[in-house]
This record gives sequence, structure tokens and C-alpha cells, in this order.
Amino acid sequence: MSINKLISAARAKKPTSNIKVNFLICGTQKAGTSALDLYLREHPDVCMANKKEVHFFDNEDYFRKGKPDYSYYHSFFEPTDEASLIGEVTPIYMYWNNSIKRIYEYNPDMLIIVILRNPIDRAYSHWNMELKKGNEKRNFAEIIANSFQKGSDCSLLQHRIFSYIDRGIYTKQMAKIFSFFPKQNVHVMKYEEFKKQPHIILNEMTKFLGIRSVNTNTQKQVNAISYENMMSTYDRDALREFYKPEIKELEKMFNWDCEDWLN
Repeated sequence: MSINKLISAARAKKPTSNIKVNFLICGTQKAGTSALDLYLREHPDVCMANKKEVHFFDNEDYFRKGKPDYSYYHSFFEPTDEASLIGEVTPIYMYWNNSIKRIYEYNPDMLIIVILRNPIDRAYSHWNMELKKGNEKRNFAEIIANSFQKGSDCSLLQHRIFSYIDRGIYTKQMAKIFSFFPKQNVHVMKYEEFKKQPHIILNEMTKFLGIRSVNTNTQKQVNAISYENMMSTYDRDALREFYKPEIKELEKMFNWDCEDWLN
């Protein structure tokens, strides 16, 4: 179905003039965003989009003629009177060049949530997912070698699939977010801490959003894809050396201790 037909169908579905999305989980991919989405879907104060990953602000077609038709975006949400927050989860937003600016232009008061994972493990998990999907044929060592030769694994343009290494350059992505949104509008979490102590991390997130804490009696785990082989020591050492300056810079940015990412 064409974009115009999709927008027409959305308009016919329901009026959207009173809807304003006010929070986004915008990254990073392969860092527990699906679990966060499920927790928030069960929250009575929150209206989540009718699917995870709406992919509105990273869709170049919607913005090709300037200001997009937000009524199509709003058609993904059906808030109740009880919902004080409307949000969605699309992990590529923090990575895609134009997304953050577009989000700001849509709502300069947007609350931004980011969860970051050890970029070494994130890259391998991303590659493993695309391998299982059949999108990737190369082995991981070949990808690392090609990435180091180019300085990036997405050539001259960003790539939605083959951006295993580049997506782990978090400081550049976070700097872009902070160039548009004040720090009080941005909440950043560590994936590893979320896995160890989900109740603490989720309570911090709901406090940031200004809503009641979530029920963590049942721990969510989604999109966990098994590995046929673990990352080789050689590949991990190569990525550790590559990402070390980036991780050290991230530690300064957030006053974090990321030594576990380098061990």
C-alpha cells in the first residue's frame, strides 16, 4: 500500500488532533528495548503505540516534502482518558541522522529514554540476529576487518542492517540528542544493570517519566536469540581495542564505570 493510501486510511480511522506523543525510547538496538516496551504496555498510566517500532521519524518518505502529516503517526496510538503519557519504542531513532531533529521539531518537550549496552556484545548480537534472518552471509571477523578498513561499517551512508560496529559509537549519538534536548529531558540506562536489577532500573525510569512504578514480579525477556558460536577471543580483543577510547569517553559523559565492558 502506498504512503498516501496509508495516510488516507489513518485519517478515516479516528481523529488524532488531540494526540501528542510525549516520550520515546529511541535506542539502542539489541539492548532490552522490547522488554521495556512490554513493561510499559502493562502500565495503566501509559498509552504505547499499537506496535513496537513505528519507524516514523527515521522514514525519509514521510519527510520528503517537508513537514509530515502527523495524523498518520498519531493513528498508531489510541490513548484512554486514564493515560497521562503517550509513547513508543523505535531503537533506530538515536542512530538515524535526521531522527532527533525531527523529534524535536515535533515535540521540543519530548522525554527521551536511552538504554546502552556494551558495544562489543551489542555488535555481535546484532550480527547474530541478521545472520539468523538470512540478511547476512559474512562471518563476524570479516565484518570487523572491513569496518576497520573503512572506519565505519556503513560506508558513506547509514545502513539499517549492516551497521554493527557504527551503532556502538554512542558518544556521537548522545551528543546529537543533547544538542536538541536538555539533560533533564533525557534518561540514560545501562543494559547490564537492567538485566541484573530490573526493578531498580525500571523504578528510575518511571520516576523520570513521572508515573507509578511498574510491576516487575515477572521478568520480561524477549527477542533473545541463541548463538551457534560465541564470539572468538580474537574478535573480542579487536573490538575491545577499537571501542576503548569510545567507552572511556562515555564514562566521562555519564560518570559511569564501564570497566566490565572492557574485561
